[in-house]
Amino acid sequence: QVQLVESGGGLVQAGGSLRLSCAASGSIFSINAMGWYRQAPGKQRELVATIPSGGRITYTDSVKGRFTISRDNAKNTVHLQMNSLKAEDTAVYYCYANIRSAPYWGQGTQVTVSS
Repeated sequence: QVQLVESGGGLVQAGGSLRLSCAASGSIFSINAMGWYRQAPGKQRELVATIPSGGRITYTDSVKGRFTISRDNAKNTVHLQMNSLKAEDTAVYYCYANIRSAPYWGQGTQVTVSS
């Protein structure tokens, strides 16, 4: 019915960049908040950035100044530009979207930063 698919993950060296993308498809009538979460091995899933339709963009402190979230409403997509990557950014990154008053999650994409 509704599916979120992430892309753009991979392996990069410390200081490098990656751009994650997430496309929503299916029975989509409206999308409110969209965002990205991540989960590193042995750690809880944490919020990285959100971009709600009626509020301010927010970032977790550890990525401020390095990551940028954006969305294209016409294409039902959300992106995460990640610059100056650090080893501690290594995690599975999950796309999130609020669609028809319900939360939806992507399957996740692996980001590995070598050092």
